[in-house]
Amino acid sequence: MAVKLNFNSALVDLSMGAGGKAMNRLIDQLMRKAFANEYLAQNEDQAILPKLNGKLAFTTDSFVVSPYFFPGGDIGSLAVYGTVNDLCMSGAKALYISVGFILEEGLPLKDLKKIVYSMADAAKTAGVKIVTGDTKVVEKGKGDGIFINTSGVGVIDQNASVSHQKVQGGDKIIINGNIAEHGVAVMSKRANLDFMTDVVSDAIALNGLVEHLLSQNLNIKMMRDPTRGGIAATLNEWADKYHCSIVVDEATLPISQEVESACELLGLDPLFIANEGKLLIVCSNEDSQSILAHLRKHPLGGNAQIIAEISDTKTQGVQMKTAFGGMRRVDWLTGEQLPRIC
Repeated sequence: MAVKLNFNSALVDLSMGAGGKAMNRLIDQLMRKAFANEYLAQNEDQAILPKLNGKLAFTTDSFVVSPYFFPGGDIGSLAVYGTVNDLCMSGAKALYISVGFILEEGLPLKDLKKIVYSMADAAKTAGVKIVTGDTKVVEKGKGDGIFINTSGVGVIDQNASVSHQKVQGGDKIIINGNIAEHGVAVMSKRANLDFMTDVVSDAIALNGLVEHLLSQNLNIKMMRDPTRGGIAATLNEWADKYHCSIVVDEATLPISQEVESACELLGLDPLFIANEGKLLIVCSNEDSQSILAHLRKHPLGGNAQIIAEISDTKTQGVQMKTAFGGMRRVDWLTGEQLPRIC
């Protein structure tokens, strides 16, 4: 008779990553059960997938958030949503995900079970399948409970894709809703901070929203989900890549009162705080109002706003027009404002 794992009180031990019976027991009783699909049922070291029509999009990411449970989600759902979102920013339909678990000796199995089933629920919500994976266990003190690495594969429909046209002066930059919610939600549960707030993470799959936009034949030049480093990092990447100037209008930034208050309390700039359910869109001025209207028709875009513009000036970089009418530079962070957010 197979030994049943006690998911209520047992802990992860080194044998569960050693390739023997303990590891096989963990995978059979948890991962294969939670992620069950025809590709995992092949029971191989790889997934043999069907032929895909169209260009492939491929991404990889690692998730090291601390704490691994936070208001609005956990490291498991975050890993799935983050991977799906990276794919759909190119206009790709996300299809398959791999997952690698790095577990620390002593991690409660009940926590691992909750995270795995959260991943399974997130994959179902996003319409993707977790098709292959790996599990490793490191000695106590050499991890932080759990790290997750993912890779994702998607396919791009040539009839519904991002144009990647050259940016030019007057182009608008749109965001689909309130900023900095993920980072503030995670910080609110840090042991050394632990402040009271009702903010929950915005972590969610954006593929439904992207498919809604692309189905309208809108001319979207590019998209990006502003995760680590927040909006500021993404805008600076674009300014460097396209040798342009970007001007953010502070008055148009969608930010909740709770997030704004938390940032003032902690002395943080919300422009640099991670988001996990937001996308930035670059489009021409002529297309901006149509895109904005279609965003606002979707549940994930109800508070969409035009927040920035590509400037004709030859000065490269990102600036913000403040609520008081002045201008300030929005530069890259020189260090870490918020460690271990995603």
